[in-house]
Amino acid sequence: MEHYLSRLQNATRKYWDKPALNTFHGESFTYGQMATSIARFHLVFEHAGIAKGDKIALWGRNGARWGTAYLAVNTYEAVIVPILADFLPENVMFLVNHSESMALFTNGDMWEKLDITRMPNVRVVLDIDTWKILWCADAAIEAAYAQLDTLFAQKYPDGFGPDNVVFPTDNWDNLSTINYTSGSTGSPKGVMLTYRNFSATVDYSQRHVPSSDAFKMVSMLPMAHMYGLVIEFIYPLCNGTAIYWLGKAPTPSTLLAAFQEVKPYLLVTVPLVMEKIFKSKVKPILDKPVMKVATRIPLVNQLIFKKIRQGLIDAFGGNVQEFIMGGAALNPEVEKWFRKIKFPYLVGYGMTEAAPLLAYEHYTRYVPGSCGKAVDCATVRIDSDDPQHIVGEIQAKGENICIGYFKNKEASENAFTEDGFLRTGDLGIMDADGNIFIRGRSKAMILGPSGQNIYPEEVEAVINNQPFVAESVVVDRGGKLVALVYLDQDGIRRANLDAETVSDIPERVKRNANKALPSYSQIVKVEVVASPFEKTPKMSIKRFLYS
Repeated sequence: MEHYLSRLQNATRKYWDKPALNTFHGESFTYGQMATSIARFHLVFEHAGIAKGDKIALWGRNGARWGTAYLAVNTYEAVIVPILADFLPENVMFLVNHSESMALFTNGDMWEKLDITRMPNVRVVLDIDTWKILWCADAAIEAAYAQLDTLFAQKYPDGFGPDNVVFPTDNWDNLSTINYTSGSTGSPKGVMLTYRNFSATVDYSQRHVPSSDAFKMVSMLPMAHMYGLVIEFIYPLCNGTAIYWLGKAPTPSTLLAAFQEVKPYLLVTVPLVMEKIFKSKVKPILDKPVMKVATRIPLVNQLIFKKIRQGLIDAFGGNVQEFIMGGAALNPEVEKWFRKIKFPYLVGYGMTEAAPLLAYEHYTRYVPGSCGKAVDCATVRIDSDDPQHIVGEIQAKGENICIGYFKNKEASENAFTEDGFLRTGDLGIMDADGNIFIRGRSKAMILGPSGQNIYPEEVEAVINNQPFVAESVVVDRGGKLVALVYLDQDGIRRANLDAETVSDIPERVKRNANKALPSYSQIVKVEVVASPFEKTPKMSIKRFLYS
Protein backbone atom coordinates (compact mmCIF):
# COMPACT_ATOMS: atom_id res chain seq x y z
CA MET A 1 0.00 0.00 0.00
CA GLU A 2 1.36 3.41 -0.97
CA HIS A 3 1.15 6.30 1.48
CA TYR A 4 -1.34 8.88 0.23
CA LEU A 5 1.14 11.71 0.83
CA SER A 6 3.60 9.89 -1.44
CA ARG A 7 0.88 9.80 -4.10
CA LEU A 8 0.19 13.50 -3.54
CA GLN A 9 3.88 14.36 -3.70
CA ASN A 10 4.28 12.50 -6.99
CA ALA A 11 1.14 14.07 -8.47
CA THR A 12 2.31 17.54 -7.44
CA ARG A 13 5.68 17.09 -9.12
CA LYS A 14 4.20 15.54 -12.26
CA TYR A 15 1.28 17.96 -12.76
CA TRP A 16 3.01 21.11 -11.52
CA ASP A 17 1.36 23.49 -14.00
CA LYS A 18 -2.05 21.81 -14.13
CA PRO A 19 -5.14 22.96 -12.16
CA ALA A 20 -5.47 21.35 -8.74
CA LEU A 21 -7.72 23.34 -6.39
CA ASN A 22 -10.50 25.47 -7.84
CA THR A 23 -13.49 27.39 -6.53
CA PHE A 24 -16.19 27.28 -9.19
CA HIS A 25 -16.22 30.69 -10.90
CA GLY A 26 -13.57 31.81 -8.39
CA GLU A 27 -9.93 31.28 -7.56
CA SER A 28 -7.89 28.51 -9.19
CA PHE A 29 -4.53 27.12 -8.05
CA THR A 30 -2.21 24.79 -9.94
CA TYR A 31 -0.43 21.93 -8.19
CA GLY A 32 2.68 24.13 -8.12
CA GLN A 33 0.86 27.09 -6.56
CA MET A 34 -0.76 24.76 -4.05
CA ALA A 35 2.64 23.31 -3.08
CA THR A 36 4.19 26.77 -2.76
CA SER A 37 1.42 27.92 -0.41
CA ILE A 38 1.85 24.75 1.65
CA ALA A 39 5.59 25.38 2.00
CA ARG A 40 4.98 28.99 3.07
CA PHE A 41 2.51 27.88 5.75
CA HIS A 42 5.02 25.37 7.06
CA LEU A 43 7.31 28.34 7.81
CA VAL A 44 4.44 30.12 9.55
CA PHE A 45 3.76 27.08 11.73
CA GLU A 46 7.45 26.78 12.62
CA HIS A 47 7.65 30.40 13.76
CA ALA A 48 4.37 30.03 15.65
CA GLY A 49 5.98 27.26 17.70
CA ILE A 50 3.58 24.64 16.38
CA ALA A 51 5.13 21.17 16.52
CA LYS A 52 4.35 17.82 14.97
CA GLY A 53 1.24 16.43 16.69
CA ASP A 54 -0.13 19.83 17.76
CA LYS A 55 -3.72 20.56 16.79
CA ILE A 56 -4.94 23.14 14.27
CA ALA A 57 -8.68 23.71 13.73
CA LEU A 58 -10.26 24.57 10.38
CA TRP A 59 -13.76 26.11 10.40
CA GLY A 60 -14.73 27.53 7.03
CA ARG A 61 -16.66 27.27 3.82
CA ASN A 62 -15.67 24.90 1.02
CA GLY A 63 -13.26 26.31 -1.52
CA ALA A 64 -9.78 26.16 -3.02
CA ARG A 65 -8.25 27.91 -0.01
CA TRP A 66 -9.95 25.52 2.39
CA GLY A 67 -8.19 22.68 0.56
CA THR A 68 -4.86 24.51 0.71
CA ALA A 69 -5.18 25.10 4.46
CA TYR A 70 -6.08 21.48 5.11
CA LEU A 71 -3.09 20.14 3.17
CA ALA A 72 -0.72 22.67 4.73
CA VAL A 73 -1.56 21.35 8.19
CA ASN A 74 -1.73 17.71 7.12
CA THR A 75 1.67 17.68 5.38
CA TYR A 76 3.28 19.55 8.29
CA GLU A 77 2.21 16.60 10.50
CA ALA A 78 0.19 18.76 12.82
CA VAL A 79 -3.24 17.25 13.55
CA ILE A 80 -5.97 18.88 11.49
CA VAL A 81 -9.39 19.40 13.12
CA PRO A 82 -11.93 20.17 10.36
CA ILE A 83 -15.16 21.56 11.81
CA LEU A 84 -18.41 21.69 9.84
CA ALA A 85 -19.20 25.19 8.62
CA ASP A 86 -22.81 24.73 9.75
CA PHE A 87 -21.92 24.21 13.40
CA LEU A 88 -23.02 27.06 15.66
CA PRO A 89 -20.28 29.39 16.99
CA GLU A 90 -20.95 28.16 20.52
CA ASN A 91 -20.23 24.59 19.44
CA VAL A 92 -17.21 25.62 17.37
CA MET A 93 -15.54 27.34 20.31
CA PHE A 94 -16.20 24.29 22.46
CA LEU A 95 -14.67 21.93 19.89
CA VAL A 96 -11.64 24.17 19.32
CA ASN A 97 -11.00 23.93 23.05
CA HIS A 98 -11.81 20.24 23.33
CA SER A 99 -9.37 19.44 20.52
CA GLU A 100 -6.65 21.56 22.20
CA SER A 101 -6.14 23.48 18.95
CA MET A 102 -3.30 26.02 18.99
CA ALA A 103 -4.28 27.73 15.74
CA LEU A 104 -7.46 28.32 13.77
CA PHE A 105 -8.22 28.85 10.09
CA THR A 106 -11.59 30.46 9.39
CA ASN A 107 -13.41 32.88 7.08
CA GLY A 108 -13.33 36.54 8.11
CA ASP A 109 -17.09 36.90 8.54
CA MET A 110 -17.26 33.67 10.55
CA TRP A 111 -14.46 34.87 12.82
CA GLU A 112 -16.66 37.81 13.87
CA LYS A 113 -19.03 35.33 15.51
CA LEU A 114 -16.34 33.87 17.80
CA ASP A 115 -14.97 35.03 21.15
CA ILE A 116 -11.21 34.46 21.39
CA THR A 117 -11.30 34.67 25.20
CA ARG A 118 -13.19 31.38 25.13
CA MET A 119 -10.43 29.67 23.15
CA PRO A 120 -7.39 30.20 25.42
CA ASN A 121 -5.14 27.65 23.68
CA VAL A 122 -5.28 29.42 20.31
CA ARG A 123 -2.16 31.46 19.48
CA VAL A 124 -3.01 32.64 15.97
CA VAL A 125 -6.14 32.91 13.79
CA LEU A 126 -5.72 33.02 10.01
CA ASP A 127 -8.24 34.20 7.40
CA ILE A 128 -8.92 31.56 4.74
CA ASP A 129 -10.16 34.25 2.33
CA THR A 130 -7.04 36.44 2.40
CA TRP A 131 -4.37 34.48 4.33
CA LYS A 132 -4.10 37.50 6.64
CA ILE A 133 -3.78 37.23 10.41
CA LEU A 134 -7.13 37.90 12.08
CA TRP A 135 -5.79 37.67 15.62
CA CYS A 136 -2.46 36.80 17.18
CA ALA A 137 -1.28 36.29 20.76
CA ASP A 138 2.46 36.54 19.98
CA ALA A 139 4.27 39.51 18.43
CA ALA A 140 7.02 37.16 17.22
CA ILE A 141 4.51 35.28 15.06
CA GLU A 142 3.25 38.53 13.54
CA ALA A 143 6.82 39.62 12.83
CA ALA A 144 7.64 36.33 11.15
CA TYR A 145 4.44 36.52 9.09
CA ALA A 146 5.34 40.03 7.94
CA GLN A 147 8.76 38.75 6.80
CA LEU A 148 7.42 35.57 5.18
CA ASP A 149 8.62 36.45 1.66
CA THR A 150 12.15 36.98 2.98
CA LEU A 151 12.10 33.81 5.08
CA PHE A 152 10.84 31.81 2.11
CA ALA A 153 13.56 33.20 -0.19
CA GLN A 154 16.20 32.35 2.41
CA LYS A 155 15.01 28.76 2.69
CA TYR A 156 14.74 28.30 -1.08
CA PRO A 157 17.45 30.55 -2.57
CA ASP A 158 17.23 28.79 -5.93
CA GLY A 159 13.48 29.11 -6.07
CA PHE A 160 10.77 26.62 -5.15
CA GLY A 161 10.14 23.90 -7.73
CA PRO A 162 8.86 20.32 -8.08
CA ASP A 163 11.99 18.78 -6.52
CA ASN A 164 11.44 20.81 -3.35
CA VAL A 165 8.13 19.06 -2.70
CA VAL A 166 8.82 16.36 -0.12
CA PHE A 167 5.92 15.18 2.02
CA PRO A 168 6.48 12.96 5.11
CA THR A 169 5.59 9.27 4.87
CA ASP A 170 7.15 7.72 7.99
CA ASN A 171 4.06 8.48 10.03
CA TRP A 172 1.66 5.63 9.23
CA ASP A 173 0.21 5.26 12.71
CA ASN A 174 0.44 8.89 13.79
CA LEU A 175 -2.74 10.85 14.34
CA SER A 176 -3.63 12.80 11.20
CA THR A 177 -7.14 14.13 11.74
CA ILE A 178 -9.74 14.55 14.48
CA ASN A 179 -13.19 14.59 12.90
CA TYR A 180 -16.10 15.52 15.13
CA THR A 181 -19.30 13.77 14.12
CA SER A 182 -21.50 16.34 15.87
CA GLY A 183 -21.29 19.71 17.56
CA SER A 184 -22.15 18.25 20.95
CA THR A 185 -20.95 20.16 24.00
CA GLY A 186 -21.49 17.12 26.21
CA SER A 187 -19.18 14.21 25.48
CA PRO A 188 -18.19 14.93 21.86
CA LYS A 189 -17.02 12.11 19.64
CA GLY A 190 -13.90 13.30 17.85
CA VAL A 191 -12.97 10.38 15.59
CA MET A 192 -9.18 9.87 15.59
CA LEU A 193 -7.88 8.92 12.15
CA THR A 194 -4.29 8.09 11.27
CA TYR A 195 -2.26 8.52 8.08
CA ARG A 196 -2.66 4.76 7.60
CA ASN A 197 -6.45 5.08 7.69
CA PHE A 198 -6.43 7.69 4.92
CA SER A 199 -3.84 5.79 2.89
CA ALA A 200 -5.96 2.62 2.97
CA THR A 201 -9.02 4.40 1.58
CA VAL A 202 -7.08 6.31 -1.07
CA ASP A 203 -5.29 3.13 -2.12
CA TYR A 204 -8.56 1.18 -2.40
CA SER A 205 -10.25 4.00 -4.32
CA GLN A 206 -7.41 4.41 -6.80
CA ARG A 207 -7.39 0.67 -7.51
CA HIS A 208 -11.15 0.41 -8.03
CA VAL A 209 -12.04 3.82 -9.51
CA PRO A 210 -8.71 5.30 -10.70
CA SER A 211 -8.62 9.07 -10.98
CA SER A 212 -6.58 10.84 -13.66
CA ASP A 213 -5.21 14.23 -14.68
CA ALA A 214 -7.73 14.06 -17.54
CA PHE A 215 -10.61 14.07 -15.05
CA LYS A 216 -12.35 16.74 -13.00
CA MET A 217 -14.35 16.44 -9.78
CA VAL A 218 -17.22 18.62 -8.59
CA SER A 219 -17.18 18.73 -4.80
CA MET A 220 -20.60 19.30 -3.23
CA LEU A 221 -20.36 17.67 0.20
CA PRO A 222 -19.08 19.53 3.28
CA MET A 223 -15.29 19.20 3.48
CA ALA A 224 -15.44 18.62 7.23
CA HIS A 225 -17.51 15.52 6.46
CA MET A 226 -15.41 12.44 5.78
CA TYR A 227 -17.06 11.50 2.46
CA GLY A 228 -16.47 14.95 1.05
CA LEU A 229 -12.96 15.19 2.49
CA VAL A 230 -11.66 11.86 1.20
CA ILE A 231 -13.74 10.90 -1.84
CA GLU A 232 -14.31 14.36 -3.36
CA PHE A 233 -10.93 15.85 -2.46
CA ILE A 234 -7.95 13.82 -1.23
CA TYR A 235 -8.36 10.62 -3.27
CA PRO A 236 -8.85 12.21 -6.72
CA LEU A 237 -6.25 14.94 -6.06
CA CYS A 238 -3.62 12.26 -5.38
CA ASN A 239 -3.64 11.24 -9.04
CA GLY A 240 -3.88 14.53 -10.89
CA THR A 241 -7.63 15.22 -10.87
CA ALA A 242 -8.66 18.88 -10.60
CA ILE A 243 -11.13 19.60 -7.78
CA TYR A 244 -13.90 22.18 -8.23
CA TRP A 245 -15.71 23.37 -5.11
CA LEU A 246 -19.11 25.02 -5.30
CA GLY A 247 -18.58 27.13 -2.18
CA LYS A 248 -21.73 27.76 -0.17
CA ALA A 249 -24.73 25.44 -0.47
CA PRO A 250 -25.56 25.47 -4.19
CA THR A 251 -28.99 25.99 -5.70
CA PRO A 252 -30.24 23.39 -8.21
CA SER A 253 -29.51 25.80 -11.08
CA THR A 254 -25.95 26.38 -9.81
CA LEU A 255 -25.42 22.64 -9.55
CA LEU A 256 -26.59 21.96 -13.09
CA ALA A 257 -24.46 24.81 -14.42
CA ALA A 258 -21.40 23.45 -12.64
CA PHE A 259 -21.98 19.95 -13.99
CA GLN A 260 -22.31 21.23 -17.55
CA GLU A 261 -19.19 23.34 -17.30
CA VAL A 262 -16.87 21.08 -15.28
CA LYS A 263 -18.13 17.70 -16.58
CA PRO A 264 -17.07 15.56 -13.58
CA TYR A 265 -15.97 11.94 -13.97
CA LEU A 266 -17.66 10.79 -10.76
CA LEU A 267 -20.64 11.88 -8.72
CA VAL A 268 -20.97 11.22 -4.99
CA THR A 269 -24.41 12.01 -3.61
CA VAL A 270 -27.24 10.73 -1.43
CA PRO A 271 -30.26 8.72 -2.66
CA LEU A 272 -32.60 11.61 -1.82
CA VAL A 273 -31.05 13.78 -4.56
CA MET A 274 -31.34 11.08 -7.23
CA GLU A 275 -34.86 10.19 -6.10
CA LYS A 276 -35.97 13.81 -6.45
CA ILE A 277 -34.45 14.03 -9.93
CA PHE A 278 -36.15 10.78 -10.93
CA LYS A 279 -39.55 11.91 -9.61
CA SER A 280 -39.34 15.36 -11.23
CA LYS A 281 -37.62 14.54 -14.54
CA VAL A 282 -38.14 10.87 -15.38
CA LYS A 283 -41.32 9.62 -13.71
CA PRO A 284 -43.63 12.17 -15.41
CA ILE A 285 -42.38 10.89 -18.77
CA LEU A 286 -42.80 7.23 -17.85
CA ASP A 287 -46.30 7.87 -16.48
CA LYS A 288 -47.64 9.12 -19.80
CA PRO A 289 -50.14 6.59 -21.27
CA VAL A 290 -48.27 6.28 -24.56
CA MET A 291 -44.99 5.64 -22.72
CA LYS A 292 -46.58 2.98 -20.52
CA VAL A 293 -47.49 1.10 -23.70
CA ALA A 294 -44.18 1.74 -25.47
CA THR A 295 -42.06 0.58 -22.52
CA ARG A 296 -43.73 -2.85 -22.74
CA ILE A 297 -42.72 -3.38 -26.38
CA PRO A 298 -39.41 -5.27 -26.80
CA LEU A 299 -36.63 -3.37 -28.59
CA VAL A 300 -38.71 -0.19 -28.56
CA ASN A 301 -38.43 -0.03 -24.78
CA GLN A 302 -34.66 -0.46 -24.98
CA LEU A 303 -34.40 2.57 -27.26
CA ILE A 304 -36.54 4.59 -24.86
CA PHE A 305 -34.53 3.45 -21.82
CA LYS A 306 -31.25 4.30 -23.58
CA LYS A 307 -32.48 7.82 -24.34
CA ILE A 308 -33.66 8.34 -20.74
CA ARG A 309 -30.35 7.03 -19.36
CA GLN A 310 -28.28 9.30 -21.60
CA GLY A 311 -30.50 12.25 -20.73
CA LEU A 312 -29.83 11.73 -17.04
CA ILE A 313 -26.08 11.38 -17.57
CA ASP A 314 -26.01 14.47 -19.81
CA ALA A 315 -27.74 16.47 -17.08
CA PHE A 316 -24.61 15.90 -14.99
CA GLY A 317 -22.20 16.94 -17.72
CA GLY A 318 -22.08 13.74 -19.77
CA ASN A 319 -18.78 12.33 -18.41
CA VAL A 320 -19.92 10.68 -15.16
CA GLN A 321 -18.68 7.09 -15.07
CA GLU A 322 -20.46 6.13 -11.86
CA PHE A 323 -23.12 7.63 -9.62
CA ILE A 324 -22.17 6.60 -6.09
CA MET A 325 -24.84 6.99 -3.43
CA GLY A 326 -24.60 6.48 0.30
CA GLY A 327 -26.00 7.55 3.65
CA ALA A 328 -29.37 5.84 3.18
CA ALA A 329 -31.12 3.16 1.15
CA LEU A 330 -32.31 3.92 -2.37
CA ASN A 331 -36.08 3.89 -2.87
CA PRO A 332 -36.94 0.42 -4.31
CA GLU A 333 -39.25 1.86 -6.96
CA VAL A 334 -36.56 4.25 -8.18
CA GLU A 335 -33.99 1.47 -8.07
CA LYS A 336 -36.22 -0.76 -10.19
CA TRP A 337 -36.30 1.86 -12.94
CA PHE A 338 -32.57 2.58 -12.66
CA ARG A 339 -32.01 -1.12 -13.33
CA LYS A 340 -34.35 -1.09 -16.31
CA ILE A 341 -32.61 1.86 -17.98
CA LYS A 342 -29.16 0.45 -17.04
CA PHE A 343 -28.20 3.59 -15.17
CA PRO A 344 -24.57 3.41 -13.86
CA TYR A 345 -25.41 3.74 -10.18
CA LEU A 346 -24.50 1.94 -6.98
CA VAL A 347 -25.12 2.37 -3.27
CA GLY A 348 -22.07 2.14 -1.02
CA TYR A 349 -21.65 2.05 2.73
CA GLY A 350 -19.32 3.67 5.20
CA MET A 351 -18.89 5.91 8.20
CA THR A 352 -16.48 8.48 9.57
CA GLU A 353 -14.79 5.83 11.70
CA ALA A 354 -13.85 3.89 8.53
CA ALA A 355 -12.29 6.90 6.74
CA PRO A 356 -15.02 6.45 5.38
CA LEU A 357 -15.47 3.35 3.17
CA LEU A 358 -16.73 -0.04 4.36
CA ALA A 359 -18.44 -1.40 1.23
CA TYR A 360 -18.49 -0.74 -2.50
CA GLU A 361 -19.08 -2.65 -5.74
CA HIS A 362 -18.71 -1.54 -9.35
CA TYR A 363 -22.10 -0.72 -10.86
CA THR A 364 -21.83 -3.58 -13.37
CA ARG A 365 -21.66 -6.09 -10.49
CA TYR A 366 -23.76 -4.21 -7.96
CA VAL A 367 -26.66 -6.21 -6.46
CA PRO A 368 -29.89 -4.17 -6.05
CA GLY A 369 -30.85 -3.49 -2.45
CA SER A 370 -27.32 -4.06 -1.21
CA CYS A 371 -24.56 -1.61 -0.38
CA GLY A 372 -21.86 -3.56 -2.16
CA LYS A 373 -19.13 -5.83 -0.84
CA ALA A 374 -16.65 -5.12 1.95
CA VAL A 375 -13.61 -3.08 0.90
CA ASP A 376 -10.46 -5.22 0.82
CA CYS A 377 -8.64 -3.03 3.35
CA ALA A 378 -11.09 -4.18 6.02
CA THR A 379 -12.71 -7.36 7.28
CA VAL A 380 -16.45 -6.93 7.69
CA ARG A 381 -18.61 -9.40 9.58
CA ILE A 382 -22.19 -9.75 10.80
CA ASP A 383 -22.56 -10.47 14.50
CA SER A 384 -25.16 -13.20 14.03
CA ASP A 385 -25.44 -16.98 14.33
CA ASP A 386 -26.62 -17.04 10.71
CA PRO A 387 -25.26 -13.92 8.93
CA GLN A 388 -27.01 -14.79 5.66
CA HIS A 389 -30.48 -14.92 7.17
CA ILE A 390 -30.50 -13.50 10.71
CA VAL A 391 -29.86 -9.79 11.15
CA GLY A 392 -26.90 -8.81 13.29
CA GLU A 393 -24.68 -5.82 13.92
CA ILE A 394 -22.21 -4.99 11.15
CA GLN A 395 -18.68 -4.95 12.55
CA ALA A 396 -15.37 -4.08 10.87
CA LYS A 397 -11.62 -4.30 11.44
CA GLY A 398 -8.84 -3.13 9.15
CA GLU A 399 -6.28 -0.56 8.06
CA ASN A 400 -8.96 2.07 7.42
CA ILE A 401 -10.59 1.83 10.86
CA CYS A 402 -10.06 4.67 13.35
CA ILE A 403 -8.16 4.27 16.62
CA GLY A 404 -10.93 5.65 18.85
CA TYR A 405 -12.39 8.94 20.04
CA PHE A 406 -10.30 11.88 21.24
CA LYS A 407 -10.39 12.34 25.02
CA ASN A 408 -13.39 10.02 25.28
CA LYS A 409 -12.16 6.78 26.80
CA GLU A 410 -15.62 5.40 27.49
CA ALA A 411 -16.81 5.88 23.91
CA SER A 412 -13.56 4.40 22.57
CA GLU A 413 -13.88 1.29 24.72
CA ASN A 414 -17.53 0.80 23.83
CA ALA A 415 -16.83 1.22 20.11
CA PHE A 416 -14.81 -1.98 19.77
CA THR A 417 -15.39 -5.67 20.52
CA GLU A 418 -12.94 -7.67 22.60
CA ASP A 419 -11.24 -8.91 19.41
CA GLY A 420 -10.86 -5.39 18.02
CA PHE A 421 -13.80 -5.06 15.61
CA LEU A 422 -15.55 -1.68 15.33
CA ARG A 423 -19.19 -1.79 16.34
CA THR A 424 -20.89 0.19 13.57
CA GLY A 425 -24.32 0.31 15.22
CA ASP A 426 -25.80 -0.71 11.86
CA LEU A 427 -27.77 -3.93 11.40
CA GLY A 428 -27.65 -6.15 8.36
CA ILE A 429 -27.07 -9.49 6.68
CA MET A 430 -24.45 -10.68 4.19
CA ASP A 431 -25.20 -13.11 1.36
CA ALA A 432 -22.98 -15.99 0.22
CA ASP A 433 -21.22 -13.71 -2.29
CA GLY A 434 -20.34 -11.11 0.34
CA ASN A 435 -22.96 -8.52 -0.58
CA ILE A 436 -24.05 -6.53 2.47
CA PHE A 437 -27.70 -5.63 3.01
CA ILE A 438 -28.38 -3.01 5.68
CA ARG A 439 -31.57 -3.52 7.65
CA GLY A 440 -31.35 -0.42 9.82
CA ARG A 441 -29.65 1.21 12.77
CA SER A 442 -29.68 -0.75 16.00
CA LYS A 443 -30.74 2.44 17.82
CA ALA A 444 -33.58 3.04 15.36
CA MET A 445 -34.99 -0.49 15.52
CA ILE A 446 -38.49 -0.76 17.01
CA LEU A 447 -39.56 -3.84 18.93
CA GLY A 448 -42.96 -5.04 17.72
CA PRO A 449 -45.84 -6.10 20.02
CA SER A 450 -44.92 -9.77 19.71
CA GLY A 451 -41.15 -9.24 19.81
CA GLN A 452 -40.66 -8.70 16.09
CA ASN A 453 -37.80 -6.44 14.98
CA ILE A 454 -39.23 -3.56 12.95
CA TYR A 455 -36.78 -1.51 10.94
CA PRO A 456 -38.28 1.95 10.29
CA GLU A 457 -36.21 2.36 7.12
CA GLU A 458 -37.99 -0.60 5.51
CA VAL A 459 -41.45 0.77 6.36
CA GLU A 460 -40.41 4.23 5.15
CA ALA A 461 -39.29 2.77 1.82
CA VAL A 462 -42.86 1.53 1.24
CA ILE A 463 -44.40 4.85 2.31
CA ASN A 464 -42.02 6.85 0.13
CA ASN A 465 -43.25 4.89 -2.90
CA GLN A 466 -46.75 6.29 -2.47
CA PRO A 467 -47.87 9.13 -4.77
CA PHE A 468 -47.13 12.65 -3.51
CA VAL A 469 -44.84 11.52 -0.68
CA ALA A 470 -41.43 13.23 -0.67
CA GLU A 471 -40.00 11.69 2.52
CA SER A 472 -41.13 10.10 5.75
CA VAL A 473 -40.11 9.10 9.26
CA VAL A 474 -41.77 6.22 11.11
CA VAL A 475 -41.95 6.54 14.91
CA ASP A 476 -43.22 4.38 17.76
CA ARG A 477 -45.99 5.95 19.83
CA GLY A 478 -47.20 3.78 22.63
CA GLY A 479 -46.51 0.59 20.72
CA LYS A 480 -48.17 1.89 17.54
CA LEU A 481 -46.41 2.94 14.34
CA VAL A 482 -47.07 6.48 13.16
CA ALA A 483 -45.72 7.82 9.87
CA LEU A 484 -44.66 11.45 9.70
CA VAL A 485 -44.80 12.50 6.04
CA TYR A 486 -43.58 15.51 4.12
CA LEU A 487 -45.59 15.80 0.91
CA ASP A 488 -44.15 16.31 -2.57
CA GLN A 489 -45.23 19.93 -3.06
CA ASP A 490 -43.95 20.13 -6.64
CA GLY A 491 -45.81 16.95 -7.55
CA ILE A 492 -49.03 18.27 -6.03
CA ARG A 493 -48.70 21.50 -8.02
CA ARG A 494 -47.98 19.65 -11.26
CA ALA A 495 -51.04 17.43 -10.70
CA ASN A 496 -53.13 20.52 -9.94
CA LEU A 497 -54.80 18.82 -6.96
CA ASP A 498 -57.61 20.60 -5.15
CA ALA A 499 -57.58 21.08 -1.36
CA GLU A 500 -59.96 18.19 -0.70
CA THR A 501 -57.86 15.73 -2.68
CA VAL A 502 -54.71 16.88 -0.87
CA SER A 503 -56.42 16.40 2.49
CA ASP A 504 -57.21 12.79 1.53
CA ILE A 505 -53.55 11.94 0.79
CA PRO A 506 -52.62 10.81 4.36
CA GLU A 507 -55.44 8.25 4.50
CA ARG A 508 -54.62 6.91 1.02
CA VAL A 509 -50.94 6.65 1.94
CA LYS A 510 -51.79 4.66 5.06
CA ARG A 511 -54.20 2.36 3.25
CA ASN A 512 -51.90 1.63 0.30
CA ALA A 513 -48.76 1.25 2.39
CA ASN A 514 -50.41 -1.21 4.77
CA LYS A 515 -51.35 -3.41 1.81
CA ALA A 516 -47.62 -3.92 1.22
CA LEU A 517 -46.57 -4.25 4.87
CA PRO A 518 -46.69 -7.31 7.16
CA SER A 519 -49.28 -7.24 9.91
CA TYR A 520 -46.78 -6.48 12.70
CA SER A 521 -45.47 -3.31 10.96
CA GLN A 522 -48.78 -1.73 9.91
CA ILE A 523 -49.02 2.02 10.42
CA VAL A 524 -51.99 3.34 12.38
CA LYS A 525 -51.74 6.98 11.38
CA VAL A 526 -50.12 9.31 8.85
CA GLU A 527 -49.32 12.83 9.98
CA VAL A 528 -48.29 15.51 7.49
CA VAL A 529 -45.40 17.76 8.54
CA ALA A 530 -45.08 21.30 7.20
CA SER A 531 -41.36 21.32 6.40
CA PRO A 532 -38.74 18.87 5.10
CA PHE A 533 -37.10 16.80 7.85
CA GLU A 534 -33.87 18.15 9.29
CA LYS A 535 -30.82 16.40 7.85
CA THR A 536 -27.24 15.63 8.84
CA PRO A 537 -24.42 16.88 6.55
CA LYS A 538 -24.63 13.62 4.60
CA MET A 539 -28.39 14.19 4.17
CA SER A 540 -29.57 11.47 6.53
CA ILE A 541 -32.71 12.44 8.44
CA LYS A 542 -32.08 13.37 12.07
CA ARG A 543 -34.69 10.88 13.22
CA PHE A 544 -33.91 11.46 16.89
CA LEU A 545 -35.64 14.84 16.56
CA TYR A 546 -38.92 13.13 15.67
CA SER A 547 -39.05 10.13 17.97
